[in-house]
Amino acid sequence: MTQKFWFITGASRGFGREWTIAALERGDSVAATARDTSTLDDLATKYGDRFLPLQLDVTDRAADFAAVQAAHDHFGRLDVVVNNAGYGHFGFVEELTEDEVRAQLETNFFGALWVTQAALPILRAQGSGHILQVSSIGGISAFPLVGAYHASKWALEGLSQSLAGEVAQFGVHVTLIEPGGFATDWAGPSAKRSAQLPDYAQFHEAVQEQRKQRVGTPGDPTASAAAVLEIVDAEEPPLRAFLGSAPLGIAKADYAQRIATWEKWQPVAERAQG
Repeated sequence: MTQKFWFITGASRGFGREWTIAALERGDSVAATARDTSTLDDLATKYGDRFLPLQLDVTDRAADFAAVQAAHDHFGRLDVVVNNAGYGHFGFVEELTEDEVRAQLETNFFGALWVTQAALPILRAQGSGHILQVSSIGGISAFPLVGAYHASKWALEGLSQSLAGEVAQFGVHVTLIEPGGFATDWAGPSAKRSAQLPDYAQFHEAVQEQRKQRVGTPGDPTASAAAVLEIVDAEEPPLRAFLGSAPLGIAKADYAQRIATWEKWQPVAERAQG
């Protein structure tokens, strides 16, 4: 198999780190970004010139462009660009502050957009490449308590579907990776939380319990790497790909309910046309 050259954001932990290691272990080369590159020191020591650590805050558009260019200058090409940097914000919609919502969108949505824009001229010139946008089952469905997170991922989904139609002519693929619950620190140290309003106190407890039941046994981030490698190696990769066993059932139930509602209200829709 031909060696691939990767650019992965948010590589210090979770999916980003596991996919970085998997790519390196099979002989690929990776430029990996983190806010604190000391978290990548062990990989730099082990993999040498095939690994390029880059300090990056993805909310800085100019820095995103500089990092992508540095990776291309170092390796001479880029084959796989993974927008993985992100975090979860927990808070009911009424509890969210303006700063909290803007910060969530700046990282999860705009960060991915800036990196994508930085990479596109390189991929177009090559006539090949694959952009992986790390979304979530929360990018196509939605649950209480994580409205800001859903907003960021739904925005990424729409942007990326449009992008896929725009860049296919240049030989560039786009895949939205949509994980279910995995044993990362997404809901732990990486997460941010709004101050709770007293009126929602009991509902907070109920929603947390619902989430535990919905997620079930969390998936293994290490195991996810094999699926991602299979996706990037596919001749015709999917636009959307779930990770884990739970997302398909959630999506089927959600879309069945949507279709039933749309069909019920179709007479009203037709009357609206005049």
